Formats: sequence, structure tokens, C-alpha cells
Amino acid sequence: MKKIGLFGGSFNPIHNGHLHIARAFADELKLNTVVFLPTGAPYHKSSTQVAGEHRLAMVELAIEDEPRFAASDLDLVRKGATYTIETIQIFKQHYPNHQIWWLMGMDSLLQLHTWKNWQSLVRQTNIAVAARAGQTLNQAPEELQEWLGEALEKGSLKILSAPICDISSTEIREELHQDKILSQAQPEKVSAYIRKHNLYL
Repeated sequence: MKKIGLFGGSFNPIHNGHLHIARAFADELKLNTVVFLPTGAPYHKSSTQVAGEHRLAMVELAIEDEPRFAASDLDLVRKGATYTIETIQIFKQHYPNHQIWWLMGMDSLLQLHTWKNWQSLVRQTNIAVAARAGQTLNQAPEELQEWLGEALEKGSLKILSAPICDISSTEIREELHQDKILSQAQPEKVSAYIRKHNLYL
């Protein structure tokens, strides 16, 4: 059975930390494809984002030399708030014979009980979690504890062993606003795109 990993995020902008964890996602779960999904209007986050077309273009540039990676505008073209469960259902409809995995950070996992229809979501997909410094499953709220135990036991929840790279999109935006380029933080193609289109100034 082929495996597809879904990696949603604002990617505002995409950076080497995203690529690092996507490679770990693919390697540790033996995924055939990791699909990057720039967010449209995530209901549970508020942030200043550049236009979706720019964020998608930066993702496409960052992954063009990675044969296991792909990008999708699914969450950008849908109107209104985009919910993870709906994204997963659409992929399941298009790839009924594939095993679907959703990637999230530990911070998101600890808030999963606040997501729309989370109980249905965890029945419809497998979840991979990128570790965060100082955050563990022991901090999970009571609402999640029974599911966590069952999911870990049956293998539908995996904690990735790869450490998170200490890079943040917020820090990059601040540096760019100050007319600096974090050469180690982004693929050069992405940095060039940002300069060309005068983003984050």
C-alpha cells in the first residue's frame, strides 16, 4: 500500500526547518509522497500572511529538487475557513487505496481536542508528530489521554525521532524586515523570490 503524508502550514515563508522535518516524515514512515499544503484561512490561528499564491510559489521552489515532495493549493482555493478534517476527507476520496498520514507539531497535538470534529479526524487518518523542546505527551489534556494510549498502541500515532531545527518563520520575517537574509535558514531560491517580489518589507 502506498503512503501519502500531508504537511499543512502557513509556510510564511517556508524554510529549511520545514524541509528537514518533511524529510524525516518521509524517511521514518517510508512515505511515497509528502504533500505540502499552504493554509488558506486556518480558523485556530491568526497571523499576518503574504498572499497564498506567493506562499505556494515559495514552497514549489523549495521542493523542486526533492522527488518525494509535492505541493497542493487545495487549502488555498477553498473558500472560508479551512478545516483539517475536510482536507483529509478530500485526499481520502482521491486516494482511497492509500494510507494517509497527517504531520503536526507537538504543540498542535496538545491542542488537538480544540480542533473541529477531532474525534472523527483521528479515526480517518494516521498522525505523525514532530517533537518540540520542552513538550511531551505527558502534558496532554485529559480529553486526549485515552485516545493517545490507544493510538500509540495500534500504531496510528507516531512521534518522529528527528529533532526540530531551531528555525522560525517569525524570526525570518523579522530579519527580512530589517533587510537581512538568513542564508542558512532558507533555500537560496526562496530568498531570491522574496527579494524579487519585495515580500516581508
